[in-house]
Amino acid sequence: MSSQDKQNSKEGVQVKDMSPAKAEKETTGPVSGFKLLLLTLMVIQNSSAVLLGRYARTSVPKDDLFNVNHLVLVTEVAKLILSSILEFHATNGGLLNSVKENILDRPLSALKISIPALLYLIQNTLLYVALSNLAAPIFQVTYQAKLATTAVVSVIMLNRRYNLKQWICLVVLSLGVALVVLGEKKEEKQEEESDKPSQSLTVGLISVSTACICSALAGVYFEKVLKKGESENGVARAPVSMWMRNMQLSIFSIIIGAMQGLGQGGDEEPQPYFHGFNACVWGLVALQAGGGMLVAAVIKYADNVLKGLATGVSVVVGTTFSAVFFGTILTGQFSVGAVMILVSVYFFSNELPKFLSGSKSVEMAPMLPR
Repeated sequence: MSSQDKQNSKEGVQVKDMSPAKAEKETTGPVSGFKLLLLTLMVIQNSSAVLLGRYARTSVPKDDLFNVNHLVLVTEVAKLILSSILEFHATNGGLLNSVKENILDRPLSALKISIPALLYLIQNTLLYVALSNLAAPIFQVTYQAKLATTAVVSVIMLNRRYNLKQWICLVVLSLGVALVVLGEKKEEKQEEESDKPSQSLTVGLISVSTACICSALAGVYFEKVLKKGESENGVARAPVSMWMRNMQLSIFSIIIGAMQGLGQGGDEEPQPYFHGFNACVWGLVALQAGGGMLVAAVIKYADNVLKGLATGVSVVVGTTFSAVFFGTILTGQFSVGAVMILVSVYFFSNELPKFLSGSKSVEMAPMLPR
């Protein structure tokens, strides 16, 4: 018996069945303020990462730009280090014992996290295929279907229920994000038609649709693994901590990222690691690594759909600050999209005004203060 199980036995604590449905019930109501704090922090982190990333890519000459694949790999290493520190603190110095119990002694349990890592890899690959075969406006609109797709997968895998008002809010929010993004894309210089490679609308739509499904499956599966308890020889065990799960996800992401980097050969001379990593880029690494911890907390104590709502709000916040710092022109289209996003986020978890709703919904406790 592991030390974690022994401790539970000594204290006479009965490990609760943290099924996704029960975990969801326990994370609504009393902790709604905590969820709101997490989602607010996520909006700030997402917006800051976009602004800092844009500045890092536009403030230096092209020869001094960092390699994006290197940035992703270094960020995953930073996530692994940060997760290890948090797991060390959570276990009161028992990091090595936790690694032994949750990775070495239970490799099959750890391998569960390889599934979302592979799904994210497939998603990113398909997004490049979609971008190569779809015009930017079509891509941006169709890719926003990932939020509704995530809700559908949550219903199937987690037995979660959403009422008609919430489904309408998800659709309106997706359209609002598309409007905001398209409004900004109009400011970018269009490519000459003669310079574009041959495109296939069918291939592009299939790729972006599959990418949405992969994104939803990866996020909801990771949420299920985080919230669901395990059993060994018929004895229930407490769920593995989110920091340990984040460590496992980072390990698999590093392995996959390294293999992907080795497979990307070409005629150009490969750049050395840390090329172009100035103070701004290192700040971006720290911000993204912290964001990884924040996403795990949001998935653990809220859910993937609420995470998607926060991401939608961050698009509005990031674009607004982009207008201040980078001179991005905000159009009427942006204003309409921003209003659609903010209204949808609010009414997703709050009741409609009485003159618009004749009956109360009791399927989700309000998250946002009124």
